Amino acid sequence: MVETEIKDVFIRPLQKHEDDRGWLSEIYRSDELNGEIMPVMSYISVTKPGVTRGPHEHKHQTDLFAFPGFSSFKINLWDNRKNSSTYMKKIELESNAESPLCIIIPPGVVHAYTNIGDTDGITVNSPNKLYKGVGKKEPVDEIRYEDTPDSPFQL
Repeated sequence: MVETEIKDVFIRPLQKHEDDRGWLSEIYRSDELNGEIMPVMSYISVTKPGVTRGPHEHKHQTDLFAFPGFSSFKINLWDNRKNSSTYMKKIELESNAESPLCIIIPPGVVHAYTNIGDTDGITVNSPNKLYKGVGKKEPVDEIRYEDTPDSPFQL
């Protein structure tokens, strides 16, 4: 994992191991992550071309996103942690078939991604908190900015 220009945000190229059947890539390994950010669930999503998910942030959840490269994605990140040395720093990354990425996004870092390719794109997220908590009985840990025109987190 390589730290980005935003403190505590890490990226790792997804390494494809190919043979005549296709390929596989490790998304995470317990010997490479500390216990605080170890995933407790995982989900896969499909994003249609031209669609943006986010921007939003989490108060407690760390996301571990994998962009395996079936389409191209533009990923935007903003550090919204007031006590961070990189507070309000914004970075933009791109992931595609030639350079698929895995990204660790800690709580307080606003994130959004857009499918900029011409085919449906797949993402896998393995967060360290359960969606809606145990038994899906807690509030969702998410602060959404999509419909806030005066938000500093605009694409």
